[in-house]
Amino acid sequence: MLTPQLNRHASSLLFCHGGSLPSGRGVPHGPAVLVRSKKTSKRSGVRSIRCALKEFRSSQAETDAVLAIKAVATVKVTVGGLLSNLGLPRGIDDVKDLLGKTLLLELVSTELDPKTGREKETVKAYAKRAKQHGDEIEYEASFKVPKDFGDIGGVFVVNEHRKEMFLEEIKLDASDHTATATTITITCKSWVHSKSDNTDKRLFFVNKSYLPAQTPAGLRRLREEELEVIRGDGQGERKAFERIYDYDLYNDLGDPDHDVSKTRPVLGGSKEFPYPRRCRTGRPRSKKDPESETRSGFVYVPRDEAFSEVKSATFSSRTLRSALRAAIPSIQTAVIDAKLGFPHFNAIDSLFGDGLTLPKRQGVGFFQGLLPRLVNVITGGTQELLLFDSPEMIERDKFSWLRDEEFARQTLAGVNPYAIELIKEFPLVSKLDPEVYGPPESAITEEMIEEEINGVMTVHEAIENKRLFMLDYHDLLLPYVHKVRELEGTTLYGSRTIFFLTNDGTLRPLAIELTIPASATGPQWKQVFRPRRDATGAWLWRHAKSHVRAHDSCHHELISHWLRTHCCVEPYSIAAHRQLSEMHPIYRLLHPHFRYTMEINALARQALINGGGIIEISFSPLKYSMEISSVAYDQLWRFDMEALPADLIRRGMAVEDPTAEHGLRLTVDDYPFANDGLLIWSAIKQWVEDYVSHYYPDPSHITDDYELQRWWDEVRTEGHGDKKDEPWWPKLNTLESLIHTLTTIIWVASAHHAAVNFGQYGFGGYFPNRPSIARTNMPTEDAQKENFVRFLRKPEVSLLECLPSQIQATVVMAVLDVLSSHSVDEEYLGSELEAAWVKDPVIQRAYERFNGRIREIEGIIDSRNSDPKLKNRVGAGVVPYELMKPFSKPGITGMGIPNSVSI
Repeated sequence: MLTPQLNRHASSLLFCHGGSLPSGRGVPHGPAVLVRSKKTSKRSGVRSIRCALKEFRSSQAETDAVLAIKAVATVKVTVGGLLSNLGLPRGIDDVKDLLGKTLLLELVSTELDPKTGREKETVKAYAKRAKQHGDEIEYEASFKVPKDFGDIGGVFVVNEHRKEMFLEEIKLDASDHTATATTITITCKSWVHSKSDNTDKRLFFVNKSYLPAQTPAGLRRLREEELEVIRGDGQGERKAFERIYDYDLYNDLGDPDHDVSKTRPVLGGSKEFPYPRRCRTGRPRSKKDPESETRSGFVYVPRDEAFSEVKSATFSSRTLRSALRAAIPSIQTAVIDAKLGFPHFNAIDSLFGDGLTLPKRQGVGFFQGLLPRLVNVITGGTQELLLFDSPEMIERDKFSWLRDEEFARQTLAGVNPYAIELIKEFPLVSKLDPEVYGPPESAITEEMIEEEINGVMTVHEAIENKRLFMLDYHDLLLPYVHKVRELEGTTLYGSRTIFFLTNDGTLRPLAIELTIPASATGPQWKQVFRPRRDATGAWLWRHAKSHVRAHDSCHHELISHWLRTHCCVEPYSIAAHRQLSEMHPIYRLLHPHFRYTMEINALARQALINGGGIIEISFSPLKYSMEISSVAYDQLWRFDMEALPADLIRRGMAVEDPTAEHGLRLTVDDYPFANDGLLIWSAIKQWVEDYVSHYYPDPSHITDDYELQRWWDEVRTEGHGDKKDEPWWPKLNTLESLIHTLTTIIWVASAHHAAVNFGQYGFGGYFPNRPSIARTNMPTEDAQKENFVRFLRKPEVSLLECLPSQIQATVVMAVLDVLSSHSVDEEYLGSELEAAWVKDPVIQRAYERFNGRIREIEGIIDSRNSDPKLKNRVGAGVVPYELMKPFSKPGITGMGIPNSVSI
């Protein structure tokens, strides 16, 4: 019989993850040990259930051969933004619900049948619709379980409705005839497809984790079969209800069938354009470009990767896609002239005060529904107004963006802290082919630098004392300068910007070098601009800074943000689903850090990084933007350098020092991102070490774990296949290598992404501070031409013409507002204990320590932000550095570290 375990007073709870499986598949073997969850402990005192007559202490006679079990399955009415799901359709489904024939549940034993050596027969019962509480519907079923059934390891679910359903949880209650009941709660939180779409059953497991070698005999074949189903066969177009994970190239960025000018190269799979892989959709090939995939309104992601209903309310296909396809064209209509810039800086200020009146469309309230934070109804309820909130840096100091000190500070405490690097040798020399691009030597001389630092030391001494730093976008951008300059409405240079570390720990910009490579029509052009007090020199310096800011915006969005987080994390997730069973402890460790990543990346391919998308119309390289990210992947990306300590050391911003905190000594003591980031990195590493050490007490278990090895091998050979032969890939053969690899992935998905994402509106909302594009050349390219004369006459107008147009600025501002916002259902690093960890007291205690450390770090950051000695954090009008603060309220806050790349 199903009987309670003897440890009745040890409250516990079973959770699970689901998998789309063929019928007749089994579940884990072993006792269903349960641990109370914070989220459900008030609703049920739960204990394990075991079906074994010998353990059943009952007042009934031994002739009782079965145990009665009641199941309650909770189904959400609407999830994921769909308007109509279970509970809403009428007709056939309602009749079936009344008859109790819509939801079939099958209890699955973890044991093999000793007579046949096969999985035991499941115990089946239909669940009848019983009651509804708000958006939750409860279905109830009753089972009679045989005496020798063994442990309950999971529940098969067959959804016989016409539509998919979102299954929240399944509760199993057993009575032992002594007025004592035991309860198992299996948390599912997954879509269950309709049987009419797919006849395969869904299996929801209990929560006990198993390494492959520890898998009970009754699960070994079934565990592998589940992974085979999830991997799919690589054929055909994927359907919305499927849960198949597979790889493809970035071959869907262009749209040649609708507009031949939107033909784009395939990224990935070639030496010319290497790139990570994305999730395969299987859409048909383009007729005009057979190498590319056709585009459509629907972009497949595995069903459980889609946004939740709460997430959809703030950012989803509905919000973003509608904003881009409706609000943005209307901005273009309102502005009329696509090339029109802002006539004066007061016109920019008006975006935060007067706003931009939008054309009437589909009734008043249309745009407010799309962008509720930004759009207000005005003029007696007949018109809508696009009105932006003032970014915090402008609220604190309206003119901070003009100051050189703030320009330099943002390299350490801004939205792109991954670019600044130490100058280790001088003179500066390009690595590009001089036969193609011209002389490699920089035009920045020792005399220029020593003049700017007032002769306090020589350049040699400054380098020796680690006082010179640089933003180096020279070699990355120079090969694209002539290509970009052939496009209308933009320009480009290769650039270097030099900074000096002052005695008070802040950086001061010394010089900006802008370069145009040699071409068939002319020699190389390069010029150095320095801070000047005379009017002409001061305005040229402001122009040069605007070009560098545009280059930094490009580097930030295409490389630090998109490439290194969104794009490179997706293959880790695909491989994990394909090669790690949902019972695998490493799957359960990583799974929270992959939440929504595939969905947001699919949306990016639809509207942000695609041909003619936001990036291409708003950033300096225009249609070459994604090619540049491919070049960066080829030349710069290495997995072993994605760990924060390794990244800092590679850029010369830290050196190894066993005596220092975190084993590193920073080159710039007051480097807010690095100081706070190392706290988070170390906390993550300690948590991962505690977790991994528990499941792998013997290092041989790591090398013997074929699922783990297959996962990591597939990350390298498939997900990042264009770099599969690089020697720097770590081998998972020691505890240390596994801990470091997992810590790196979690860091990138959480804190790295937070550092470069949630400050986007705060620093870029006032676009002169971070223009996405520089539209005009430096006035000095030809001092005899009319442009230079116009610059001398009206330098402010000249600078405004260089900055983004009205359309470009407002479009980017609207998108940054959406992307910088936290949703109500955000899951933050170290906050909620995952259900899979609740049942193990060792893991639970380790996570509680992690949570405590994360909250302690929040207090440390607050303390640092009130220390007047830290001038890169504190000062008149200075925005404190809070991007590494772990938690946040919803909305735009400039803080908070979600678990995953979820926006």
